[in-house]
Amino acid sequence: MNTIPFKAHAGPVRDFIGYGPTTPDPQWPDGSAVAVNLVLNYEEGAEYSLLDGDEFNDTWGEYSYQIPPEIRDLGTEMHMEYGSRVGVWRLARMFDEYGIDVSIDAPAVALERNPEFCSWIRERTHDVIGHGYRWTEDSRMTRDDEKAYMQLAIASIERTTGQRVKGWIVRSFPSVNTRELLVEDGGFLYDSDSTNDELPYYVTTLGKPFLVVPYSKVYNDVRYLIAPTYATPRHFFENLKLALDFMVDEATKGYGGRTMSVGLHARWSGQANRATAVRDFIEYVLNKDGACFMRRLDIAQHWLEQHPPG
Repeated sequence: MNTIPFKAHAGPVRDFIGYGPTTPDPQWPDGSAVAVNLVLNYEEGAEYSLLDGDEFNDTWGEYSYQIPPEIRDLGTEMHMEYGSRVGVWRLARMFDEYGIDVSIDAPAVALERNPEFCSWIRERTHDVIGHGYRWTEDSRMTRDDEKAYMQLAIASIERTTGQRVKGWIVRSFPSVNTRELLVEDGGFLYDSDSTNDELPYYVTTLGKPFLVVPYSKVYNDVRYLIAPTYATPRHFFENLKLALDFMVDEATKGYGGRTMSVGLHARWSGQANRATAVRDFIEYVLNKDGACFMRRLDIAQHWLEQHPPG
């Protein structure tokens, strides 16, 4: 069969096959079929803003209207502040109450602007994922600029949280250089700049095997904002429950286990009504045979140990 060759280009090689029809047995530590990873995206204070000298204002608030760049967008500012002042603490208390570890995906500047939240992180065992220095369009940056901002973020997050980040997720769109920069740095175990699988896998970058732990924008509360939206928090919970049930059922039929990455944002899921979906899903996972919670760092380390690159 003839195939159309791809045009030569920098960056990752496209792979349409992955594990194919037979996936590896994850062998999660407690024997579960599905490892659920809650990712708290803590971004408040790192968004685009006239106050930080950006050429445009942000639109990831509670509505998609964009204020002209020369005008201060108080509406989005206050929505973001809700996430850092109220929402993140509602979720933090919930994680404490249920005794579960989560992964915190955060731009460095957001953490710098909330020392109390950083203290909370230091006193727990949650892992922190690098999410840039602040919001930037990495896909459009030069390699040198992207590298410089990455180094700023690594150093800043270690100062504020005490953790040297081992994983990385850019804001929405990585560049063709992102993965190579992570390998060049030498301090990263994995990246999560991919949504193309439900299990970790290896890629070859700069001639070396490098681990990818995929993320999901489907099992994600961003759907409160973008279409098709969740009309109520019940829709978010039902979406997560259906996915988990299906994955566990697949495993019982011999089709292999999975990871389930669930993205949360303090400004959205920290709202009182929407927090009920998070609470209900946590309780559901804790009572679900075949499912467990794992930090993203633990998923990566487990895969490196149990499924080393061949």
